[in-house]
Amino acid sequence: MAKVQRRALSLGVGAIRRSGLLPKSFPDGLGDDKKLLGRSLKAEVVVYFADTVRGLYQIEPWYGALRQLHLKHKVVIFGTDSRCIRRIRQDSGLPAFTLSHYATADDLISRSPIRLVLYVNHNSGNFFMLRFPNLVHVSIMHGDSDKVVSISNQTKAYDYTFVAGQAAIDRLETYLPRFDAAGRCLIIGRPQVETPGLTPTHLEQNDHAAGLRTVLYAPTWEGGVPSAAYSSLQALGRPIVERILAHRDYRLVYRPHPLTGVRLAEFAETDQTLRQLVERAAAARPEPDSHQVSLGGDAMVDLAKADLLISDVSSLAIDFLPFNRPMLVTRPTAPGVVTAATRLMQTVPRLDPDGLDQLMETIDRQISSDPDQATRAATTTYYLGQVEPGASTKAFVGACSAMIDLANASRSAVAARVESRRRGRPAAQDDPWPVAQQFVKEASPSSGGEAA
Repeated sequence: MAKVQRRALSLGVGAIRRSGLLPKSFPDGLGDDKKLLGRSLKAEVVVYFADTVRGLYQIEPWYGALRQLHLKHKVVIFGTDSRCIRRIRQDSGLPAFTLSHYATADDLISRSPIRLVLYVNHNSGNFFMLRFPNLVHVSIMHGDSDKVVSISNQTKAYDYTFVAGQAAIDRLETYLPRFDAAGRCLIIGRPQVETPGLTPTHLEQNDHAAGLRTVLYAPTWEGGVPSAAYSSLQALGRPIVERILAHRDYRLVYRPHPLTGVRLAEFAETDQTLRQLVERAAAARPEPDSHQVSLGGDAMVDLAKADLLISDVSSLAIDFLPFNRPMLVTRPTAPGVVTAATRLMQTVPRLDPDGLDQLMETIDRQISSDPDQATRAATTTYYLGQVEPGASTKAFVGACSAMIDLANASRSAVAARVESRRRGRPAAQDDPWPVAQQFVKEASPSSGGEAA
């Protein structure tokens, strides 16, 4: 009877998956396994994305850099949700497949020249691929920030971590015990933000639409755990929006995080309220480039147009640094929030409920005189490494090549040891990891910044 019940349950779950009615937050597991078994792929690099359509914002910024990598080392994207993989395949132009079974991955890896796996988040499903010891596993993440996720102990699961600048290494050295940050991190800059035509070099002067100054308010989501509750939406969101909308000299762009409200309904409600406020204000003032709700799309487009950014503790604050324009970073109000004490958080002005009454005066002063400009400019290289157009993408491709070389060196070392033992000789003492350190040294560009 129990066997029959399990069979019925399995059939029922399968029917729900095939119906397309499974919630977007659950991977549907409708894999391409049957057509992949027994095949070989030309790819040397796998990007593993164990998430759903809700998490697409984490991989989308990487498409440009991955396409460049694909020109030198063939790239394939594996995932666990067919709806998500269809979107990735369509938007990235890269080969992408859904895998449901470990046996399929094992078969593909044994038949293909795959050497490197990249991960854009710390999803627990990453262990599906992390179990393969003959590959090099690298965390590239989807942003660099002073959030607690940037110092997650899960970082230790990967062979290496590609980081934007020296700030990330210093942050890990300070807050992640028993982790060799200097030896396990490679500085590559931020290839995700290298949007053609929107590099800071070409945007030193911001064009003011109709004489208006643009303020970008981009709060983060409520976070998955109390220690990551950085969002200002509930405590500060409405006052910020209402005060800026009340001034005719300012244009407001409101850009909510894609995950806003997925965990807490009150955040979704507040988000809807703010959208309505902005949309009504835009309708009442139909001027060129009036107030705007910005949903999805390239965040760099919004950052490039902003005279001032109001953000929470998030990667947007760091991505805004190359434009060298003023920003306000909100101070979390929720109890138990963990924020790293970093140079950026100590450099930029902070905004909390006590500062709301003087918000417009603060914005005026920051835009007009920008008192933190010199200090902020000195911080950019420390956080982002090289910011010259194309430098980060070039560093990323070079670092991936180094990791593929490392994987091949490791395989050769293992094969030599096995052969030595088979012949009854002393095992070879050559360790591929010192070789890896040389690859790291050659692949990682100078941060150009001093340690914190």
